[in-house]
Amino acid sequence: MYERGENVAAETYSGEFYCVKCKEKREATGEVKVNEKGTRMAKAKCPVCGTNLNRILGKA
Repeated sequence: MYERGENVAAETYSGEFYCVKCKEKREATGEVKVNEKGTRMAKAKCPVCGTNLNRILGKA
Protein backbone atom coordinates (compact mmCIF):
# COMPACT_ATOMS: atom_id res chain seq x y z
CA MET A 1 0.00 0.00 0.00
CA TYR A 2 2.07 2.96 1.26
CA GLU A 3 5.70 2.89 2.28
CA ARG A 4 6.61 3.87 5.82
CA GLY A 5 7.23 7.59 6.24
CA GLU A 6 5.32 8.59 3.12
CA ASN A 7 2.78 11.36 3.67
CA VAL A 8 -0.34 11.09 1.57
CA ALA A 9 -1.64 14.60 2.32
CA ALA A 10 -0.31 17.45 4.43
CA GLU A 11 -2.58 17.55 7.46
CA THR A 12 -2.52 20.17 10.19
CA TYR A 13 -3.91 20.29 13.73
CA SER A 14 -4.94 23.43 15.60
CA GLY A 15 -5.69 23.18 19.27
CA GLU A 16 -4.27 22.87 22.75
CA PHE A 17 -0.87 21.38 23.45
CA TYR A 18 0.70 21.03 26.91
CA CYS A 19 4.13 22.69 27.20
CA VAL A 20 6.29 20.82 29.73
CA LYS A 21 8.69 23.75 30.04
CA CYS A 22 6.04 26.45 30.70
CA LYS A 23 3.80 23.91 32.53
CA GLU A 24 0.72 25.38 30.83
CA LYS A 25 -1.61 24.57 27.96
CA ARG A 26 -0.88 26.58 24.82
CA GLU A 27 -2.84 27.13 21.62
CA ALA A 28 -0.73 26.19 18.60
CA THR A 29 -0.94 24.86 15.05
CA GLY A 30 1.24 21.97 13.95
CA GLU A 31 1.49 19.25 11.36
CA VAL A 32 0.22 15.72 11.85
CA LYS A 33 2.66 12.82 11.51
CA VAL A 34 2.15 9.05 11.82
CA ASN A 35 4.70 7.08 13.86
CA GLU A 36 5.85 3.47 13.31
CA LYS A 37 2.97 2.04 15.37
CA GLY A 38 0.38 3.91 13.30
CA THR A 39 -0.44 6.52 15.95
CA ARG A 40 -1.19 10.02 14.68
CA MET A 41 0.73 12.77 16.48
CA ALA A 42 0.57 16.54 16.09
CA LYS A 43 3.91 18.35 16.38
CA ALA A 44 4.28 22.09 16.91
CA LYS A 45 6.44 24.74 18.62
CA CYS A 46 5.44 26.59 21.81
CA PRO A 47 4.65 30.21 20.86
CA VAL A 48 6.13 31.46 24.18
CA CYS A 49 9.35 29.49 24.77
CA GLY A 50 9.94 27.65 21.46
CA THR A 51 9.94 24.13 22.96
CA ASN A 52 8.74 21.25 20.76
CA LEU A 53 5.15 20.28 21.55
CA ASN A 54 3.59 16.87 20.88
CA ARG A 55 -0.02 15.75 21.12
CA ILE A 56 -1.19 12.18 20.53
CA LEU A 57 -4.31 12.11 18.36
CA GLY A 58 -4.95 8.36 18.11
CA LYS A 59 -4.65 5.60 15.52
CA ALA A 60 -4.74 6.48 11.84
